[in-house]
Amino acid sequence: MPVESIATTASSVAEATRAVVQEFLAARLAGDTGRLVALFADEVDWLLAENPAVPWIRPRSTAADCAAQGAELMEHTVPEDARASVDTFLVDGTDAVLMGHLSGTVRATGKSFEGPFALRLTVEDGRITRHHLYENGLSIAEACTPCVRA
Repeated sequence: MPVESIATTASSVAEATRAVVQEFLAARLAGDTGRLVALFADEVDWLLAENPAVPWIRPRSTAADCAAQGAELMEHTVPEDARASVDTFLVDGTDAVLMGHLSGTVRATGKSFEGPFALRLTVEDGRITRHHLYENGLSIAEACTPCVRA
C-alpha cells in the first residue's frame, strides 16, 4: 500500500473515532440513553475503579448497562450542580483520550465532589468498545458518605 493511502486510511479512522466520541459526548450531555445504547458495542471493556460508597459506580459490560451509567449518575446528583469540562481531546486511530475536570453535588448528602478526569475510549466499527475512566474516586466517595454526628 502506498504511503499516501496509509496516511489517508489512518486519517479517516481517526476522523471516524472523533465523530463517534463527539456524538457520545452530545448524547451524554442530552441524557439520551437510547442513543448511548446505540453508540456502545454489545460488549464493552468498561473500567472504572469500584467504589462501594458510590451507587452509580459499579462493573458494567453491556451497551444498555454502560449507557445507563449517565442516568444513574443524574439520579444521585444534583443536575444543576453538575459540571464537566474537557481541555484535552486526543485521537490516535481507534483510540481517543479526553482529559478535563468534573464536579457535582450528591443529592442524598448535599456534599460536593470535584477533581480531574481522564477518559480513554476505543471506537471500532462505529461503536465504543472500550470505556476506561480515571477520576478522583476519593472525593466522590467522601461526598457520598453521610456526615456522622457525635
